[in-house]
Amino acid sequence: MTGPERDPRATDDPTGPSHGEAGPSHSEAGPSRDEAGTPGSPVGESEAGQVRRSGLRNPQGAARGLGAGTLGLEALVLLLAIQPIRVVGGDLGGAAIAVVVALAVAAILLAGLMRRPWAWHAGTVLQGLLILAGLLHWSLLVLGIIFALVWAYALHVRRVILG
Repeated sequence: MTGPERDPRATDDPTGPSHGEAGPSHSEAGPSRDEAGTPGSPVGESEAGQVRRSGLRNPQGAARGLGAGTLGLEALVLLLAIQPIRVVGGDLGGAAIAVVVALAVAAILLAGLMRRPWAWHAGTVLQGLLILAGLLHWSLLVLGIIFALVWAYALHVRRVILG
């Protein structure tokens, strides 16, 4: 056998339910419309004013995972950046290293608390604190700007997914 077998119950319609999953038929949900109200797009509101769905099975979980992943990556980069900053940049003292480690620990803790609604606001504050850490070393300012942009994108994606 050279490839995966095709399930005989599967349909060729990628938008319909597959493998026995229950879902609304096209006649129940009405025609799909895009944001301008024209037929044919799976995204948008229906005539009854229903909320636009993202198509994800667990949109809250997807948004939490994005936020936690972003903060986890930020913590890893901060911890791995300590030694190169010391070697290349020179004057990164003990207090600056303690600030970097504290920011990394805060990012890890916030990644674990993404179920709380306030954690998104705390993540934004964390980005501001990292930018302020740029007063200790210019490379921390660069990392702060990069991760602030990544965090802003994560917030944008969260708003799009959750509506």
